[in-house]
Amino acid sequence: MLYYFLEYINRRFNPPGFDLFRYLTFRSAVAAITGLFLAFFLGPRVINILKKHQIGEAKKIEVPSHWSKAGTPTMGGIIVILSVVIPVLLWADLRNIYIVLILTGTICLSGVGFLDDYLKVVKKYPNGLIARYKLMGQIGVGLIVGFTIYFSPQFEGINSVTTVPFLKDVNFDFSYMYIPVVVFIIAATSNAVNLTDGLDGLAIGVTTIVMLTLAIISYISGNAIYSDYLNIIYLPGSGELTVFVAALVGASLGFLWFNFYPAQVFMGDTGSLALGGAFGILAVLIKKELLIPILGGIFFMETISVIIQRLYFKYTKKRYGEGRRVFKMAPIHHHFEMKGWPEPKIVIRFYIIAIILAIISLASFKIR
Repeated sequence: MLYYFLEYINRRFNPPGFDLFRYLTFRSAVAAITGLFLAFFLGPRVINILKKHQIGEAKKIEVPSHWSKAGTPTMGGIIVILSVVIPVLLWADLRNIYIVLILTGTICLSGVGFLDDYLKVVKKYPNGLIARYKLMGQIGVGLIVGFTIYFSPQFEGINSVTTVPFLKDVNFDFSYMYIPVVVFIIAATSNAVNLTDGLDGLAIGVTTIVMLTLAIISYISGNAIYSDYLNIIYLPGSGELTVFVAALVGASLGFLWFNFYPAQVFMGDTGSLALGGAFGILAVLIKKELLIPILGGIFFMETISVIIQRLYFKYTKKRYGEGRRVFKMAPIHHHFEMKGWPEPKIVIRFYIIAIILAIISLASFKIR
């Protein structure tokens, strides 16, 4: 909105310095700063409101080391979402189809997460939103994104195509399976970040690293020269996603200020479902779906650890009459906690792994 006003002022009066607002890099930087300061501004205020209404984390019986965290304000994802949406509304081109899709998906999934948190924390429903209803919300967002890309003339010729990492001149066409694949990706990434959100600063810190990488990829994908040089799919208009991702990075860093150990607030499903969904939607929009297991390796590892634990427990219970476990506890960050690792140590080491995976993801465009 502010972008249109400043663009009008620049065209009409051409004042010195206003030409900067035409540049994507400048608007992305301003969006990041806006998101950061909004998070700093909203953080204490939202935390006080949550405390006042006693909207706090329930005691996790299965994790003794987290008993002291009971009562810590949750639903802090509101801070992140507001600190992303407002800068995007101010600085992005809202006519851009990429911005429309990523904003719609993120807000809808945040709404699903908010409802889940509200039912758990305020209404005291033990399991919050019924799992199938939560999944229906994720599937709904996936269908909106999948159908729009598949049938939109703007994506004609590349609607169901994706880049294959590390291979030159090789793209994979999902064909008629594209929409189901998009639905699966968005639901999977949304739930994966939700599973990762179990230690102070873990999910939001890893998300920041992943999003910084996606900001670079989005900018390159929307630039004809850079995309041609790196031999990746050129997506006119996708560069505008850089504004969204920059705002998300700024908002995430601001939230991390309050969420790192010892956390003053937890993001809850309000934030984790939305951030995970945003990751999946971004990967789909910039045609980097096959890069998700590498770039989102931490999220992937957390999800796989839960799947392995459950399958092995069921298998051994059926075969031996007693369920056995591969990990001391799943998701895998709890396994390391049970081994005696301090929480900050686990988080920092996961950050390091996430940075390494981000570097590998970026290198995949050159090593082809």
